[in-house]
Amino acid sequence: MTRVIHTGDTHVGYQQYHSPVRRQDFLDAFGAVVDDAVDDDVDAVVHAGDLFHDRRPELPDLMGTIGVLRRLSDAGIPFLAVVGNHESTRGGQWLDLFERLGLATRLGDAPTVVGDAAFYGLDHVPVSRRDELEYAFEPHDADYAALVAHGLFEPFAHADWDTETVLAESDVDFDAMLLGDNHTPDSAEVAGTWVTYPGSTERASASEREGRGYNLVTFDEAAVGGDDRVEIRRRALDTREFVFVSVELGPEEGETRVRERVREHDLADAVVLVEITGEGEPVTPAAIEGFADAEGALVARVTDRRTVETDEEVDVSFADPEAAVRERIDEMGLSPAALDVDDAVRSDSIADANVREIVKNRVEERLDDPAAFAGADGGEGESEADPDCPTEAAEGGDDADRGGTAERDDDAIDDGQPTDDDRPDQSTPADGQVSMEDYL
Repeated sequence: MTRVIHTGDTHVGYQQYHSPVRRQDFLDAFGAVVDDAVDDDVDAVVHAGDLFHDRRPELPDLMGTIGVLRRLSDAGIPFLAVVGNHESTRGGQWLDLFERLGLATRLGDAPTVVGDAAFYGLDHVPVSRRDELEYAFEPHDADYAALVAHGLFEPFAHADWDTETVLAESDVDFDAMLLGDNHTPDSAEVAGTWVTYPGSTERASASEREGRGYNLVTFDEAAVGGDDRVEIRRRALDTREFVFVSVELGPEEGETRVRERVREHDLADAVVLVEITGEGEPVTPAAIEGFADAEGALVARVTDRRTVETDEEVDVSFADPEAAVRERIDEMGLSPAALDVDDAVRSDSIADANVREIVKNRVEERLDDPAAFAGADGGEGESEADPDCPTEAAEGGDDADRGGTAERDDDAIDDGQPTDDDRPDQSTPADGQVSMEDYL
């Protein structure tokens, strides 16, 4: 029998809502997983990617993570991991550094055997490179096998990776796929193989309302019973309290009603997210946030989703501005990459704070396809990408590949935190910020 903790998406270093306390919360959640591993004397901790939120973690985050991993190492429990899209760097990975320090094992196409289970790894691979993957894994002689991978796999939400293809084309018959990237915990059986996400260990966005946790995975046919060879149990983590307050205002209701609804909750040291719908009077978000702060909230954010109606005497008419914009865009003959950018900038479904990140993601996704940067024939926007001119967004070259691995674009996480493009020139890192090049 082999028992492992399956976790991922710890996003250490994420200063959510620009709060240093929230930044520490993400490291503390990772530490709590390791503490449970030591207390339960599991055979290994398996991390499915995005240990760090950023490819350039600041020194306190890096040292804090090393401290957590040392607790695990001192207990004789191996840390097995793959690289996620958020943390992937050009050349060596942070996981390689931890491996050199004897604190981690980076999984790849060769088996790492713990107990009677063999573990393989697949770092995140962008969609544009997946057709090149051969899923060639070395054989093993263990009783069980598991693939640890980072990506959005079917049949779960937002999937862009065919799980059945991975299982069918792999040289190894896997009993389980232990996944990361999707922050929602879930499990399903695909072609006779259990496929599971543990979810993130801290809430990285307002959409992650359910409690956070990790998986305890047992490989033991006798213990599991029936035809199953794998048992997956979810365990909860005690993380920062999030208070979600929904207020639907009726006619003539306003800020007083919102305060009453907020006051119904215990706000002490909590992240408070208020959503206003309905009718009623205008509400100043800053006033409600200040009220929540005074009631003891760590962070407060207010979103007013009501439509502000114009005075009936004002009659403004537009022919069809969207149609006019689309027509002009078509005339410009923009490249596919430019059309992706235009779509992100003008999309009603993308928050303004996330536009920069989404644009960066979409451009990165196409960097391996020079044709995507060439405009239509005769178009005003004709251009051509220079494949020999790598940018920071193009990290993840041959040196980063391991077991068919590569880098993907960063996922957007919704608090408007600066992206890499907002930070100082990476050739001269800011104080406390380090890169892999400092260690290679």
